[in-house]
Amino acid sequence: MAENNTEVAKVAINDIGTEEDFIKAVDSTIKNFDDGDLVEGTVVKIDHDEVLLDIGYKTEGVIPSRELSIKKDVDPDEVVEVGDTIEALVVTKEDKEGRLILSKKRAQYERAWGDIEKIKEADGVVEGTVIEAVKGGLIVDIGLRGFLPASLVEMRRVRDLSPYIGQKIKAKILELDKNRNNVVLSRRQYLEETQSEVRETFLSQLKKGQIREGVVSSIVNFGAFVDLGGVDGLIHVSELSWKHIDHPSEVVKVGDKVTVEVLDVDLDRERISLSLKATQEDPWQRFARTHVPGQIVKGKVTKIVQFGVFISVEDGIEGLVHISELANRHVENPETVVKPGEEVFVKVIDVDLDRRRISLSLKQANDSVDPASEDFDPALYGMPAEYDEQGNYKYPEGFDPNTNEWIAGYEKQREEWESQYAAAHELWEEHKAFVAKELENAAESAAADGQAPKEEKVEEVSNYSSDNTSTGTLADSDQLAALRDQLLGK
Repeated sequence: MAENNTEVAKVAINDIGTEEDFIKAVDSTIKNFDDGDLVEGTVVKIDHDEVLLDIGYKTEGVIPSRELSIKKDVDPDEVVEVGDTIEALVVTKEDKEGRLILSKKRAQYERAWGDIEKIKEADGVVEGTVIEAVKGGLIVDIGLRGFLPASLVEMRRVRDLSPYIGQKIKAKILELDKNRNNVVLSRRQYLEETQSEVRETFLSQLKKGQIREGVVSSIVNFGAFVDLGGVDGLIHVSELSWKHIDHPSEVVKVGDKVTVEVLDVDLDRERISLSLKATQEDPWQRFARTHVPGQIVKGKVTKIVQFGVFISVEDGIEGLVHISELANRHVENPETVVKPGEEVFVKVIDVDLDRRRISLSLKQANDSVDPASEDFDPALYGMPAEYDEQGNYKYPEGFDPNTNEWIAGYEKQREEWESQYAAAHELWEEHKAFVAKELENAAESAAADGQAPKEEKVEEVSNYSSDNTSTGTLADSDQLAALRDQLLGK
């Protein structure tokens, strides 16, 4: 077989020119850029720690995950998707491993600085999402990391910043320093400017003495701020409660709905003074309204002084048992009769509402009850009682004194009356037990005070009779006694 030495002719069209021209043509298809330049490309691959970006260079650019967003520890899949066209800044054209390193967040940062500077110059407003709560304030994504101090988040100081994370907010730019990468924002200034007109209108309509509804917005050592509907007023700690309190949190907490009275409106300083206790009944007035001289009340010894003993008879209300009203003997030292914290029964002698003073008697309370007696007057133990001009007891509405029965349809009145009666009866039983114990300890107390007990006093108390009571009391009424027996199931 003959060899075929025929050579195939090579056909090529050289439309580029020389080899040097060819290299130039290839180079012309590759982007020319330097470190710090902004480039645009397409996301071609996403890994857990980096993103590959095709920017038309001889190699694909690498964006490390830390360079994707101003947020920390982000998942690349949450920031970009394959096929996205994004802008990046050239960090280095070739690192030690020969890679092109890019940064999306720095490109965003560069673009944002220009916009932020323009907004600052125009005294405008920026808008962004709160991405972090850090020491002293919040970090807001406004294209770069803006710092919002805690004191400038609201019109008042906010202690818990966590609820703001994820919220979109508007703010004014206070400071801008590109060299130090420092942007300081103020949401309070934005709120002050936008709410100024609304605030002025609201304040002009607010008058002293008005009763308003509000929500406790924050608590400080000296009081509580209440949002009255976009404008805050202050309840000073002295206006929170009729009784002494050490801290406002003892009375209210953030989020509580409260009813307050407007005490003062300072239009020049734009300050509103409020009172919570002014919308509540003065406990002294309530005590004076519900207690009369001669009534027996239960209290606790709060303080012992040389001239007597102070007794707490209600929350925030104290009365004085003078040393002469402690016992039926001369007392040198009140501590030989009572001890701090001890619960006692006392009789109300006088209520001076103007001077806010209550005179009490321990010895008269003890003398007024016989532990062995079954004679019970509910009126002496706090049960409301009314009498006519002749001193006769007025029966409760719905009770027929002729039949000693309640009339149908007055179940609510009966339930209320029976509840009051039961409470008074329980207090009476406690008082009898207290007096019985006091009689047992009488000799010991007198001995501790250097005296002998008065035997005749024990005789007097044990021989107590309801005949000594004034006419017109509940115990004098045979019909009401029958009602009492009916209530007690006798």
